[in-house]
Amino acid sequence: MGQSKRWALKAQAVMWRNLMDIGMHLHMLAPPPAPAPSFSTTILSKLASKSGKIPLHFYVPESYNSDETKQSKRIYPVVINFHGGGFTIGRATDDARWARAVVHYADAVVVSVDYRLAPEHPFPTAIEDGVDATLYLVEHADELKIDPHRIAYSGFSAGGNMSFSVPIRLAEEYRTRKMQREAGGSAIASSSSDAASATSYTTTQEGTVIAISSWYPSIDYTNTRDERRKTNVRTDKELPKFFTNLFDASYLYPVNGVDLKSPWLSPGIAPSEMIKDLPENIVLYTCEWDELCAEADRFHHRLVNDFGKKVVYKKVIGVAHAFDKTPNPLHWDPKIETMYRDACRELRTVFYGSSTDSAIEEAVAEGKEGQQASVTTRIEDIKFPSSQDSLATVGSQYQQPVAGNSE
Repeated sequence: MGQSKRWALKAQAVMWRNLMDIGMHLHMLAPPPAPAPSFSTTILSKLASKSGKIPLHFYVPESYNSDETKQSKRIYPVVINFHGGGFTIGRATDDARWARAVVHYADAVVVSVDYRLAPEHPFPTAIEDGVDATLYLVEHADELKIDPHRIAYSGFSAGGNMSFSVPIRLAEEYRTRKMQREAGGSAIASSSSDAASATSYTTTQEGTVIAISSWYPSIDYTNTRDERRKTNVRTDKELPKFFTNLFDASYLYPVNGVDLKSPWLSPGIAPSEMIKDLPENIVLYTCEWDELCAEADRFHHRLVNDFGKKVVYKKVIGVAHAFDKTPNPLHWDPKIETMYRDACRELRTVFYGSSTDSAIEEAVAEGKEGQQASVTTRIEDIKFPSSQDSLATVGSQYQQPVAGNSE
């Protein structure tokens, strides 16, 4: 694609980013209003062939800055979050309501990553920025009061893709660093680009990813858009073609130069040895009226049947893609808050061994915050009722119960 066409894509992307900003502003206004980040910082990219800045936005529990926390030197689990928008539009603060839920219900720090967007920064820049953010947080864990061995990823849509592809890419980076250390090298060579830039870090500490919470992710780009749309039971509810065309043309560049089977792009079909390295505990939400639902469903079965992962899989019935991001300034649906809460309780169980406040208080008092528990592998269909109804769960099916508590 010529540079003039890339500029045209950028112009379209900028227009839709501005329009999405308006929509998300309205979304944030609904009572209770979404929180602003507690604080932010900006880091420099190290892995991508094109250097740049990566803003990180932190949302922290109320106790984070308390005198008690300072005296006890308490550290918190951290959820690294990636926003949606087809890798082309959106901001890290779009998921502020999710961040508030994680802070409140999971008692964890949230770091939402403003990874760089296409078409200015096509694949695999977003993935590399996600890894850079993780490496930074691990290296600065002490000063940020986070536990590098209680890391979870979360993400929505394109960010849901990143919640799987980033840990796959991170594991490869750790393997590269290990080989370099064993070879006596001090620099870490990144295999992320043809440029193969060298990256140096001041610590060899590695973080531990113990959970993923992924919402309506895109995880298999070997399926064409037409093939994906054919799986949607409500084609009138799918994303407009001008959106998906913009996203794909922006991110998958150069044309015919991107390996659609790459595990950093299509984690759902990644090689077995890479899937095996994903964390044991995964929470996966999909939407019934979504062209991405079928591939996520296949991935869920692969995770459970082939690898024995503990997956909480919930399909939300009667909703389209990004159902939780409606630009309604007057109403925040309590049923969505309930879903956020339930997902956060699963994370909390993994982080602390239980989802109860008393268990967390006891773990903190005894210095056992790092003791983790597995969630129960199960499937649920969630009916999304009308506003006057309460949230209902139908067709609940439990599989392979394992040790640990779950609500």
